[in-house]
Amino acid sequence: MSFPWARQYEPSNGFTKFLDERLPLPRLVYNAIGAGYPVPRNLSYFWNFGVLAGFFLVVQIVTGVVLAMHYAANAQVAFATTEHIMRDVNWGWLMRYAHANGASFFFIVVYLHIFRGLFYSSYKAPREMIWLLGVVIFLLMMATAFMGYVLPWGQMSFWGAKVITGLFGAIPLVGEPIQVWLLGGFAPDNAALNRFFSLHFLLPFVIAGVVILHIWALHIPGSSNPTGVEVKTESDTVPFHPYYTAKDGFGLGIALLLYFAMVFFLPNALGHPDNYIEANPLSTPAHIVPEWYFWPFYAILRAFTVDFFFVPAKLMGVIAMFASILLWFFLPWLDKSPVRSGHYRPMFRKFFWFGLIPAMIVLFICGGAPAEEPFVMLSQIATAYYFLHFLVILPIISSVEKPEPLPYSITEAVLGSDKKVVKGENTSPAV
Repeated sequence: MSFPWARQYEPSNGFTKFLDERLPLPRLVYNAIGAGYPVPRNLSYFWNFGVLAGFFLVVQIVTGVVLAMHYAANAQVAFATTEHIMRDVNWGWLMRYAHANGASFFFIVVYLHIFRGLFYSSYKAPREMIWLLGVVIFLLMMATAFMGYVLPWGQMSFWGAKVITGLFGAIPLVGEPIQVWLLGGFAPDNAALNRFFSLHFLLPFVIAGVVILHIWALHIPGSSNPTGVEVKTESDTVPFHPYYTAKDGFGLGIALLLYFAMVFFLPNALGHPDNYIEANPLSTPAHIVPEWYFWPFYAILRAFTVDFFFVPAKLMGVIAMFASILLWFFLPWLDKSPVRSGHYRPMFRKFFWFGLIPAMIVLFICGGAPAEEPFVMLSQIATAYYFLHFLVILPIISSVEKPEPLPYSITEAVLGSDKKVVKGENTSPAV
């Protein structure tokens, strides 16, 4: 977004002037993440998670490239090469643990980023495209993570691939041909491993490309903020650098402390022990479960246990699982409230904190639990509420609720209702 008060880039010497005239990369960085990008002055630490997600994407690409140098996508030796990386490659254990736990931290910060977007309605106009590109990134992340989970070729890798690709078999008429096409055969083997490895290596770069579009789309309307009030005057903003580079740096430091604590002291806490057993097509694990970040959607899949007329329960579960994410694409039009921030929407706030959040927690728990009672029943209740919240409750409350009074501007929300400050008539440090 072009603000008339935004600082302009000025080359400081002959070389930077030469570069700016022929390849204005410093100007691009200055305007994207430097002092030339004014940002709302009231952003909280919930706005850190976008930067953290970008950082962990870089971690995944760097560690993934190193691991790919030593990995062989062959069903006969894939498990052995994974152990070779852990035991024989210099710092291979660190690369693998950093990559495996990096995936978990990537999903953690993205889930928190999505949570912030849902509560503060970051999907509303004029930021619809930012939200839609974010959902595309999330879908690409899920595909990439699933294919990466298959590569170690342990028990959970093999049976997870068999179960998840088997879902396509529930589609009438074309399901089984699609499943065979995905696997390159009738069961996970060399063909499937080669395809998944190729796509797992490629998709992170696709994600990086969509992230660039995501950031580009963000810079057109500018960042949202906790009040949901748009920028009105220069006093509503501060330069991104140094204010938010420092704030993001502090958040990154905390995230790295937690990340390295997992990598060095609890590297296998978020994994499944059965994946340290080599894949055996003749031995089915007692409890097949995906990685933890797939649990809520796995719970939705398993919530359907009874056929509905001529529609098999398995097909209904597959449709519901994909629909649970695809409906996010329609949020900008399902939520019709003129107010963005949940802080000023009393009805929305109650249903969000005491409805949607508990439902998601239940789905997380049930997705990692065995497919037995009471987990099946709880997942059915949570799934029903999840869809009701977005398709019924959210449109209704956005039409009938009476929002609380909004501040006139971002500055008023931060510094009070001093009219000179609010209108930008006095922006000296003493105010």
